[in-house]
Parts: sequence; structure tokens; C-alpha cells
Amino acid sequence: MSKSCVKMLVLCSVLHLLVDGLCVCCLYLMASTLPVSHLVGIFLTYNVLAFLTQPLTGLWADSMERRHWMLLASVLLLTLGVLATSMVINFGQSAVGVMTVAVLLGMGNSLFHVWGGKQVAVTTGNDMRALGTFVSTGAFGLALGIVFFSWSLLYAALLAICVLSMAYAHLDVKAGETELTNSLAERRKQMLHSSRFTLHFQVFFLLLLMLAVMLRSLVGESFTGGLSKTSGLVLLLGFLSMLGKMAGGWMARRMGIVPMLVLVVLLAAVCFVFRGQGLVILLVGLFAVNCTMPVTLYLANVLLPKREGLAFGLLAAALIPGYLLAVL
Repeated sequence: MSKSCVKMLVLCSVLHLLVDGLCVCCLYLMASTLPVSHLVGIFLTYNVLAFLTQPLTGLWADSMERRHWMLLASVLLLTLGVLATSMVINFGQSAVGVMTVAVLLGMGNSLFHVWGGKQVAVTTGNDMRALGTFVSTGAFGLALGIVFFSWSLLYAALLAICVLSMAYAHLDVKAGETELTNSLAERRKQMLHSSRFTLHFQVFFLLLLMLAVMLRSLVGESFTGGLSKTSGLVLLLGFLSMLGKMAGGWMARRMGIVPMLVLVVLLAAVCFVFRGQGLVILLVGLFAVNCTMPVTLYLANVLLPKREGLAFGLLAAALIPGYLLAVL
């Protein structure tokens, strides 16, 4: 990757950590002052909007020529979400105010994730190492927000997001966009020529990827759902999730996609079978299952060239059914 691509990747990855940290910080600040009856609605509304709307925001991202407007819209919604959180806590915990916060944060999160996923894929030529790095930092941002949520952390995160979003505007990423458009178009052309890759097969394999993501969410939650989560364990789980997603892209690039998937899927399966044998087994399983994330995103981008926003959004939406099944 070129230096400009590396700068863009670092910027997007840090923003991902900050955005997820800010959202969970707002939610936990409200949760600490609200009755339990309101909490389910808040978290359900937030997650539905943050994840299940991403296919729609992905379509919007794919139709935009200047995607920085999506980033700015996200920052605006997140800023309004922080202000609404402050008003709800300080001036009355009305149901309308609480749901307004969940809506603002959920939509701001949805716009940011699709923008970042599209931007990284386009600029780096669908590099699995870059995809893994970008998606990884959100997990650790969530852990930091859960453990250290406070007003000072919230405002520091918001300020950093605003500053870094302005810095993004000064990065030149046009060359990377051209490279990816040509790269993905050529890759899909080869697939069509060599294997008669019809629309039906395209939809079939995309559904398989979404099923794989749903199962990953289900299995990943099964490794952690029953644990008594102390602050230290929450940080460790977030760090291992981040490390797994980040390592998965590098492993696939080094070993090849198929050998890497065989290795981590077998490891995750063994850990799942013996998950009751101790914490170490659960942690190794969590790491292994997260290694598959950059590969599924890479393959979705190959299946949907020039539709990286939609590809990212579809896989993100597939996380929610797996999570809900695990919780239920």
C-alpha cells in the first residue's frame, strides 16, 4: 500500500474506535440513570438502526461521488446524539428523548461504518489486511466505552472525531479509487469468463457469506455470553476480537484464503466443542472465529464490484440475527 493509503487506513481505523466508543459511552451514561424497563428499547432501537440499515446506507454510499458528505453527516448525527444524551440526563428522562438519542446514534453509526468500509476497500484495492484492520478497532472501542464511560471520555472522543474527520478531507484518495474499480472489475470479468458466474450463483454465494457472518456472530457470542464480565475481562475480550480480525487479513494474505479458513474454522470448532473446559479455550475460540471477518468482507466485495458499500452493509446486517439467536 502507498503512504497515502496507509494514512487513510490509520485515520479510518482510529475513527472507528472512537465512533463505537462514543456510541456505547452515550448509551451506558443513559443506562446508569434510567429504569430497566427503558433499557431494552434503547439498545434494540440502536442496534437495529446501526446494523440493519447499513444495506440502505451502503446503496447511498455506492451512488455518491464525494463520500466525505456521508462522513460529515455521520459526525453531525453523532454530535446531536451527544447533545441529546446530555439533555436527557440533565433535563428529564422522557421516552421521546431517550429514543431520540438511540435514533441519532444508530443512524450516525450506520453512516460511518458504511463510509469507512467503502473508503478502505476502494482506496486499498480490497486489501484483506486493510479490511481486517479497519473492522477490528471497533471491538476495542466498544470495550473502552463500556469500561471507562464518563462525560470526560465522551467529550474527548467527540472532539477527536471532529478533528480527524476534518483531517480526512485533506487526504488525496482518488488514485486508490481508480485502482480498485479496475481491480475488482477485472477480477469479476475473470470469474465470469472462467466459471460462467451467473447472477443466480452470485446471489447464492452472497447469501452463503451472509449465513457465515450470522453463524460467526452466533458462535462468537456463545464464547462470551455466559462469562461474568469484569472490567479487565471486557477489555481482554475486546482486544482479542480486535486482534483476531486484524490477524485474519494478514494470515489470509500470507497463507491463502482456503488454508487460512480451514485452520481457523477447525480451531474455532474444537474450541466450541470444549468451550466448557476453561477460559483459555473460550478466548482462543473468540480469536479464531474473528479471523474470518476480513475474508468474508473481501469475498463480498469481489462478488459486488463497485458496490462495496452494499457489500459491507449486507454483512453488517447479518450480524444481528446471529447475535439475537445467541442472546435468546
